[in-house]
Amino acid sequence: MFQKDQPVGKVAIRKDDLYKYSGKENWFHLQPVDPHSEVQGKVHLEMKLNELITETGSICQQLVVQIIACQGLPLISGQNCDPYATVTLVGPARSDQKKTKVKKKTSDPQFEETFHFEVTRTSSYKARSHFQVEEEDIEKLEIKVELWNNGNLAQDVFLGETRVSVKILRNDHVHRAWYLLQPKGNGTKSKPDDLGSLRLNVMYTEDNVLPSACYTALRNLMLKSPDVKPISASAAHVLGDVCRESVGYEALLPVVRLLLHHNRLLPFLTAVAALELENTQEANTIFRGNSLATRCIDDMMKIVGRSYLTVTLKPVLNEIFESNKTCEIDPIKLKEGDNVEVNKENLQGYVQKVFTSITQSSSSCPPLMCDVFRSLRQLASKRFPADPHVQYSAVSSFIFLRFFAVTVLSPHTFQLRSHHPDPEISRTLTLISKTIQSLGSWGSLSKNKLSSFKETYMYDFFKLFQEDECIEKVKKFLDEISSNVSKESSGVEDLFVLKEGEVHKRAQGRKRIGKKNFKKRWLRVTNQELSYHKQKGKEALCIIPVKNILGVEKLDESAFNRKNMFQVILSEKPLYVQAGNCVEANSWIEVLSQVSRCNPGRLSAFHPSAYVSGSWFCCKEANENAPGCKPCTATVLANIQLDIDCDRETERIFSFFSSNLCRLLKMEDACAGMSVYLGQQKEQEEYSAFTIQDPKETFRTITELRSVLEDLQAHHDSKGVLTDEPGTIENPIVGKTA
Repeated sequence: MFQKDQPVGKVAIRKDDLYKYSGKENWFHLQPVDPHSEVQGKVHLEMKLNELITETGSICQQLVVQIIACQGLPLISGQNCDPYATVTLVGPARSDQKKTKVKKKTSDPQFEETFHFEVTRTSSYKARSHFQVEEEDIEKLEIKVELWNNGNLAQDVFLGETRVSVKILRNDHVHRAWYLLQPKGNGTKSKPDDLGSLRLNVMYTEDNVLPSACYTALRNLMLKSPDVKPISASAAHVLGDVCRESVGYEALLPVVRLLLHHNRLLPFLTAVAALELENTQEANTIFRGNSLATRCIDDMMKIVGRSYLTVTLKPVLNEIFESNKTCEIDPIKLKEGDNVEVNKENLQGYVQKVFTSITQSSSSCPPLMCDVFRSLRQLASKRFPADPHVQYSAVSSFIFLRFFAVTVLSPHTFQLRSHHPDPEISRTLTLISKTIQSLGSWGSLSKNKLSSFKETYMYDFFKLFQEDECIEKVKKFLDEISSNVSKESSGVEDLFVLKEGEVHKRAQGRKRIGKKNFKKRWLRVTNQELSYHKQKGKEALCIIPVKNILGVEKLDESAFNRKNMFQVILSEKPLYVQAGNCVEANSWIEVLSQVSRCNPGRLSAFHPSAYVSGSWFCCKEANENAPGCKPCTATVLANIQLDIDCDRETERIFSFFSSNLCRLLKMEDACAGMSVYLGQQKEQEEYSAFTIQDPKETFRTITELRSVLEDLQAHHDSKGVLTDEPGTIENPIVGKTA
C-alpha cells in the first residue's frame, strides 16, 4: 500500500508521427520502462581543433570541448535536479573522461566549462598536416556527453546523453550546436506482445507562430467583434458558426482568451447572451443548451475562475477524499453490512460543507465573472419581465450547474486533485454534485424542486434540507456575485439590500464642534450605496456610494480599545465601525469588500490603526495623508494576471478558419443569396446552418476575413521555405546513440 508504484510499460510516439494518430483511437504496444531510457532536455556544446607547437618544434593537435548549457532537464522526485556532465573522448583503444562541476537545483544549468583532449600524437611539423586530423583517427573518435543528477549519498541518476563524431570538424574547425539528449542505447528490448497494449485517443495540435506584426490585421478584426451590430455579423461569431460542425465550439477558446487579454470579453459575452435570449421562448429553458454564448461563458469561467475554485472547493474536496466515508443511499447499490441511515448522514454532512463553502464564497468570485453575471441578470429580467425568478436562474445556470457542480463531479479536470477518484469516491461526488445542482437552482426557479428527482432515494434525501433556509442562502449568494457596480456599468439597476444591522460608529468629525465619540447607528449596505441611520426605518444621516469605497479592512483593537472593529476607507476620512461580535465584523467586511471590489483606485496599502493625537498609532507617521503601512488583504483574487500569448491565440484562430474554409465560403454564398433573393429561400436548410441576421454586414465581414486570411497564408508560405537551421535551440540535432 505504501510502496512506490512500479511501471508496467510505456507508450512512446515520435513527435514527427503524432499527426498520424491525432483525432483517432489507436492501439499501441507497451514497451519496457528502463530508468536509462526516460530522458528529456538538450545540451549546448562547442567543439574545435587547436594545433600546438611544442618547444621541440613538433606539433600536437588538441580537441577542445566546451559544455555551455543544458535546457529542460527532468525533475527528480518533483524537484529541480543537481546536474553535472561527463565528457568522454571515445576511440577504439581509449576512453578519456572529464567532469563538470555540479549545478544545484536547476533544470537549465549554465556550465560554461572547457575540456582539452589530445587527438593525435606529436610529430614533426609539416605543412600538409596543418589543422588536419589523420583520416583513420577522425573516423573512429567521438565525443560522448552524459548528463547526471548528483545523488549525494544515493546513486546518481542518468539524465541523458549525446554522441558527436569528431569527423564533423573535417570541414569546419569549430562546431557549435544544440543536441537533443538521447537514452542509453544498451537497453534490452522485449517482444511487442510481452507487456500488452494500450488504446489511446491522441489529440495533437502544432502551431507555427509568425512574428507579431503578421497577426495585426486578423487580431484587430477579432477585437472589433464586440462593436459589430448585429453581433452575429462579427468575425468572432462567424468563426463559431463555420467551425460548429467540425469541432463544435472548441474554436471559440482562443477568441475568449484573446478578448480577455485585451479587456474586450465582457461586451462580447453580453452581446452573444442577448442574441441567445432573443431566441429563447420560455424562461425555464434559459441558457440550458450548448450554444455559442454558453460555451464562451463556460470558457471564461474556467480561465478566470480556477483560483476561485481552489479557494472555495479544494479544502472540502480534500476532506472528502481523505476521510472517504461511505455515502451510498441507493438501496440497489448498497453493499452487505452497509447502513443506509449512516450513509445518508455522511452524505448530508458532505453536502452541507460544500454548500456552505459555495454560498460563503462571494468575496472570492473574480470581478469579471461578477460583471458577466450582472449582465446576464439584467438581460434575463428585460427578456422575461413577468418572471421574478428568471434573474436568478440566468446566473445559477452557470455558477451552479456549469461551474461548481461539474467541478465537484470531476475535480481532477480542474486540477483540484492530481488523480481520478476511485469508484467509491466517484459515486460520492456524483451524489454531492446532483444535490448541489438542485440546491443551486432551488432559489432561482421555484420552491417545488423535489419533483425533479427521478430516483426515490434522492427525493427522500433532499427532504432533509430546510427548503426556505437554502433558498435564502442561494438568493443572497446570487445577489452578491451579480450586483457589483463596475466602472463600466451605468449604475441603473434594481436596488436591493445586501446586509443591514445595528453597529456602533465613531463620529467622523464632520461638525467642527462636538466630540468624536461612538454612537449607535443602523448600518445598511445595498448594491449601490452604504448608509447609516439613527434607527432602522429612519432617514439616512449619511449616504456613501459604494463606488467611493477604496478599501475595507479590520482595525486594531489598540486604536480605540474596542474589539470587533473595521474601517471603510474613503478618499477623505475612514469610517470606523464596531460590530456586535467577530462573526458580524467579518460578515460586514466580506459584504463591503465584495460590493466595492471593482472600484477604480482601490488602495494597495492601509493603516491598520487610527490617526490619534497628531500621528498614526500604527507607524507613528505624523502626516495624516501618508500612504498606508500595511498591504491590503481584500480581494486577493480580484486581478489575476493570466499568461496569454496573443500571437499564438491568433494563430489558432487562423488555423480554425483555414481548416474550415469551405464552410466560410458556403456562408459567404448564403449571405449573397439572401441579399439578392428575398423571397422563399431555395436552400433553406443550408442557410439555417448559419446565424445570419444581416446578410450584407455578414458578407462584408467574411470578405474582409478572406482578405486577411489570404495575406496571413502568404506569410506562412514564405516562412515555410525558411526552416530553422539544425543545431539551434528551437531545432536541436538528434545525436546518435550507442
